[in-house]
This record gives sequence, structure tokens and C-alpha cells, in this order.
Amino acid sequence: MYGIPLFDLAWLAVALLLAGALTGLLAGVFGVGGGAVAVPILYELFRLVGVPEEVRMPLCVGTSLAIIIPTSIRSFNAHRAKGAVDMSILRVWAVPVVVGVVMGSLVARHAPADLFKAVFVAVAGISAVRLLFGKDTWRLGLDMPGKAVMVVYGWVIGVLSALMGIGGGQLSNLFMTFYNRPIHQAVATSSGLGILISIPGAIGYVYAGWPRAAQFPDVVALQPPLALGYISLVGFLLFIPTSTWLAPVGARLAHRLSKRRLEVAFGLFLLLVCARFAASLLV
Repeated sequence: MYGIPLFDLAWLAVALLLAGALTGLLAGVFGVGGGAVAVPILYELFRLVGVPEEVRMPLCVGTSLAIIIPTSIRSFNAHRAKGAVDMSILRVWAVPVVVGVVMGSLVARHAPADLFKAVFVAVAGISAVRLLFGKDTWRLGLDMPGKAVMVVYGWVIGVLSALMGIGGGQLSNLFMTFYNRPIHQAVATSSGLGILISIPGAIGYVYAGWPRAAQFPDVVALQPPLALGYISLVGFLLFIPTSTWLAPVGARLAHRLSKRRLEVAFGLFLLLVCARFAASLLV
């Protein structure tokens, strides 16, 4: 147990359940998989239980992608039931997104730990600026671009999402709103990306982490987190109950409420996470 008292581990388990609830709620409200919440929380947990720095960040990313699978499915089904999902966009993005995820997973097999943090800081930082300071007048066009641009962007979403452990919702929301799509449609459509990203991403991180985990046998044997490649089974199991329960609740809220206060809160949270990972890069 790496010298951690059972009482502290119990509180960590409770914290993970609460974090799962927040992850599910955000998945529904913002059309994101919740990885922006899950990754930093898992990072701190794995630090406390002594997971080596060399594998800690990719273990967080892989676990986050696994967590996103059921959360994204429930969120997507809730949005689709309301008829808010633009399936034509998902069909264009399907192949390039999956290709990007596979490539990102292959990069994860050999990438240094700092690469995952750098990508997270860059993308989460841009998302935070958009959430905090974005205006409706920020536009790149009045309609979605041609198929070639869509394919390239889908590939970029796949690669970055695989390296960050997110469901792609932050990136696709940003893109769709810049092209004059209503925020509720962007949120609903983005929820479908989580399915396209999380399933191949989780499989890819099991593959990517297998040889690296063999170099650190304590990661495999650790209780917690019991790991399968770069996926912590303990982290996965503790997040799932509350995250899947609250994902459809968040989806319903997205269609009822003004999200400005939530956007500000989420933007500030992302800035704090960026500062935390940026500081660890400089140490």
C-alpha cells in the first residue's frame, strides 16, 4: 500500500466516486467525456500511492479514456433522444478521428511523460480562454467548412484526444461554434465523438502500456491501482458508477439552463490544471 493508511485510501476512494459524479455531469452539460476532470484527479491519486513518474501521466490518460466509454455512450444516447445530434458531422469525422486516436496511441507507446503534460496544458489552456473570454462574434465562417478541412480537423481531434485522455468534446465544441453552429447542437454532436475516441483509445493504451508496465512491475501489482497496460482498473471501476449515473442528468441540464456560470467555473478549473502541469514540467 506504499505506507498509506487504510483510512486515507478510503477517503481517496470517496474522492474518486465524487470526481466520477462531476465527470459525468460535465460530460452531459458540455458534451465532453470528462477527461479534463479525470486526468488531473487521477494524477494526484497515483502520485500519492507512489506510481513512478515515468508512467504516471500515460496511466492517467489511458484510465481516463476507459472511463469515458460508458459516460460517452449514456451522454450521446440522451442527446440523440432529443434529436440534437448532427449525425452528418459524425459520419465525416468517424474515420479520421479513429485513425488519429490509433496514431496517438502509438505515440504513447514511446513518448516521454512530459509530452502528455505539454499537450494537456496547450489544449486545456486554449479551451479555458474560450470558455472564459469567448464571444458569440468569434467566427471562422457562417457554415461548416468543406469535407477536406473536416477530415483534417477530425484527425487532429483524434490525435490530441488520445494524448490528453479526453473525449474530444472540448475540441469539437470549439470548432463547431467557430463555424456558427448553435452551442446546444455542438454539445450534443460532440458527445458522439467520445464513443469514437474512447473505445479505440482505451484498447490502444492497453497495448501501449504493456511493455512499459513490465519495466515497472509495481504498477501492475499495485493495490491500488491494479493496471492493465496503461489502464488502472481500480480507477476505472470507482469512476464508472457515479459518472454514468450523472451523464444523462447533465445532458438534460444542457437543454434547460444557461451554462455561463458553469463555463466560467470549468474554465477556471482548466487554468488551475494547466498551472499544475506546467509547474511539474518546469521542476
